[in-house]
Amino acid sequence: MEEIKSIQWFPGHMTKTRRKIESQLRLIDAVAVLLDARIPFSSCNPDLRSIINNKPRIVVLNKCDMADPAQTKKWLALFRQKNIAAIALDCKSGKGLNAFIPTVKNVLADRISAWNSKGMTGRTIKVMVVGIPNVGKSSFINRMAKQNRAKVEDRPGVTRGNQWFTIGKGFDLLDTPGVLWPKFDDPAVGERLAFIGSVKDDILDTEQLSGRLLEYLRDNFPDPLCARYKLDKAEIITMQGYDILAMIGRKRGMLVSGGEINTERAAATVLDEFRNASLGRLTIDKAEDHTDVRI
Repeated sequence: MEEIKSIQWFPGHMTKTRRKIESQLRLIDAVAVLLDARIPFSSCNPDLRSIINNKPRIVVLNKCDMADPAQTKKWLALFRQKNIAAIALDCKSGKGLNAFIPTVKNVLADRISAWNSKGMTGRTIKVMVVGIPNVGKSSFINRMAKQNRAKVEDRPGVTRGNQWFTIGKGFDLLDTPGVLWPKFDDPAVGERLAFIGSVKDDILDTEQLSGRLLEYLRDNFPDPLCARYKLDKAEIITMQGYDILAMIGRKRGMLVSGGEINTERAAATVLDEFRNASLGRLTIDKAEDHTDVRI
C-alpha cells in the first residue's frame, strides 16, 4: 500500500494561536510541553524552539499508560541527557501528576530564590501549557485543577482560546489551543500524527490511513495485531494493508447487503482500537532512532 505522502492540516486559526502564544510569553515563567508518549518525536512541534525561545521548559510525556514503559524510560533519559526536565504521566488515571509541580519548582529554583531575596516570597508561578491537537492538554489541566474546567473532547481543535487556571496555591496554568506546524517535511511524521488522531479524520481517507497503520503494525508489532484480530502472522506478512483491513472486517462481521465488507466501518474500528490502546502499550517513535528531541 502506498505511503500517504500529503497529510497536511494547518487551519487558519493555528496561525492566530501561534501569535497568541508569543504574545503571552512575557507573562509566564516556564512552558510545559505536552507530548504523546507513543510518538514523542512526531508529536513535538519543531517550531516551538523558536516560539518559546529561551523560556525554561518541562517536557510532559502524556498517555504513558498507552506507551511501552521501557521506551518511555528511554525517552525520559534522552530528554534529561539534553538537560531538559521531563516527566511521564497519564491524565486519565492520574499517574505521575504529583511530579509536575515539584519538577517545575526545581527547574525554576534559581528564579524562585531570586524572588525570595527580593521579598517576593510566594509569588505566583505561571506556566504555559502547549502541545499539538489531541495530546491531552485540557485533560492535564482538568486533573491538575481537580475539576472539569477546561473543555475536553477526544478530537483535535477543541480549545480555541488562551485560558488561565489556578491549580494550587501560587501556581497558575495557561491553557492554549493545540497547534501544528505548516508543513510535515517527513511523511512518516504526518502519518503518525494521523494514526493517533491529531489530524482530523474528516480530511483523510480513513481506509487508506487504517491500511497504512495495519502495515506498520504487521511489520513492527505483529503479535499484538494478530492477537487482537485473530490473524495468522504467516498469512498477513505479504498482504497489503487494505486486504488486511478487509479480512478484519469480515472476521468482525462488518458486512452490508450482498455480503460486501464494510471497510469504512472496519477502518474506523482499527483506528479507534489503536488509539485507545486495545492492541496493548505500543510506542511508535523509538528513542534509539532519535538524537534530536526538537525542543
